[in-house]
Amino acid sequence: MKSKSSSLVIVALLLCCRCWCFDVKRYEKKAEGALGSVSSSPSSSSPSNGTSPTPVVLWHGMGDICCNPLSMGSIKRQIERRVPGIYVNSLMIGDNIKQDFIHGFLMNVNEQISFACEAIKNDSQLAGGYHAMGFSQGGQFLRAVAQRCPQPPIRNLITFGGQHQGVFGIPQCDTSSAVCELLRDEATKILYEQEVEEISVQAEYWHDPRDPQKYREDNIFIAEINNENVQNDTYKANLLQVENFVMVQFTQDTEVVPRESEWFGFYQDGQDQVVVPLENTTLYTEDKLGLRQMDQEARLVRYPIKGNHLQIDKQDLDNIIDTYIK
Repeated sequence: MKSKSSSLVIVALLLCCRCWCFDVKRYEKKAEGALGSVSSSPSSSSPSNGTSPTPVVLWHGMGDICCNPLSMGSIKRQIERRVPGIYVNSLMIGDNIKQDFIHGFLMNVNEQISFACEAIKNDSQLAGGYHAMGFSQGGQFLRAVAQRCPQPPIRNLITFGGQHQGVFGIPQCDTSSAVCELLRDEATKILYEQEVEEISVQAEYWHDPRDPQKYREDNIFIAEINNENVQNDTYKANLLQVENFVMVQFTQDTEVVPRESEWFGFYQDGQDQVVVPLENTTLYTEDKLGLRQMDQEARLVRYPIKGNHLQIDKQDLDNIIDTYIK
């Protein structure tokens, strides 16, 4: 039984991985050297008006780490260049970067959210509130932080390619292909198994629209934070505390299926062909999370970026920083 379970987990990971992959050993020294600067003191320059800018929390995507100088480290440096004196905490989920890397694949997401909430609460420089920037699955994870842990408060929540309605597809696999359809069927059989969901991160936001009842009953993360089963009004109230919720969608994304999930769109219940936008979902019409209210108040921002998953143009990044971080 154990060997069968291990095989299921391995298959689940192979089917669901949508990561920016890199060699951990190659970057380990650089990352460890950058670790202190990623989540320590602000840059030396101070804002011209003499006030400290609102700090920023980053949460990386799968296959990345908090301190990779070519990804999160680069984002951090760009924020510091645009906002002198800012403090940036790039979350490390675990005690070291190896754990952080592994936990992007293998750690119960609800436990990760609790870990992040504690790390944020214990960071005195975030006590007055912070902006949050989540990349890929880090996007929906930081949204869960906003809903579950409202103190200290998130000012602006910015998600880059977050899978807010989950995913139902194999990365870079044409949804019209019979082979891809078969892979999705096999993945569903595996990813709703409790033993797999308990440790496989990606299983916890797998969303089969063809059987919405099974998804609501068996999924242990994305369905719960989306108020799919029980209406948690605290989640709604907490998310409404966010000043702006900025959702970045990569318009040529082949990693997230369907890409509309990055703006809370998804396949219509009962089938896997027609995608409906957020406005046509019960999440919006019944305003389960407060997204309709935020939209009406011009606080729900849909920001398109031309490119594939996490291909962030410097000009777009600078525009987002200047508009929602400064």
